[in-house]
Amino acid sequence: MRRISVVIPAKDEEATIGELLEGISKVVLDGHELCPIVVDDGSTDATAAIARRHGATVVAHPKNKGLGAAVRTGLRAAVETDAIAVAYLDADLEYSPEDIPRLLGPILGGRADYVLGSRFLGGVRGMRLYRRVGNFAFTALLSALTGRRITDGQTGMRAFSREAAGSAEIVHDYNYAQVLTLDLLRKGFRLEEVPIRYKVREHGESFIRWSYPAKVLPAIWRELRSP
Repeated sequence: MRRISVVIPAKDEEATIGELLEGISKVVLDGHELCPIVVDDGSTDATAAIARRHGATVVAHPKNKGLGAAVRTGLRAAVETDAIAVAYLDADLEYSPEDIPRLLGPILGGRADYVLGSRFLGGVRGMRLYRRVGNFAFTALLSALTGRRITDGQTGMRAFSREAAGSAEIVHDYNYAQVLTLDLLRKGFRLEEVPIRYKVREHGESFIRWSYPAKVLPAIWRELRSP
């Protein structure tokens, strides 16, 4: 069995992390074993304990560092194993574990190094208007900066070849979405999008606020200026 790491950053997600890990455990991908790595980003609840009870490897930040930092830690932990590929998804159950095989298909088929799970190719429903507008704006910006059509630059479900995961650099602790794509495309890794399902989270709160652009736009500028 070949190992595939599934990276899950989580902060105070005790209401969903158990159900998510149970869902991952039911996913069948012939010849492969899915091995969850939960990055506990300074949780104050039972997120880490529940994750361990469900058999996940837990990598803990003593205090909250931000989603970008958590993804960076998770990719590093995945590369340190013998995983041949890495899948990533948020812990809030907005994304379905059942879509992991579809997400990994271009990687395992040798067609891509980096895959975005697109909610919009999948016919997204229920997304709040302000998030839909913000997603459209930032995705349009990402498409313009990369010179290629991207439909969901903000997605919280992605996959990486081992080489792409090992090469990925995230210059911002707060977020990763745009800078990670810019980084990997600038390094020549092949990108593909696949349709995925999406539902609005029922527990907890998203880290995205109205201050999001003020934090993310400087990170994009920093990435563009990096060597």
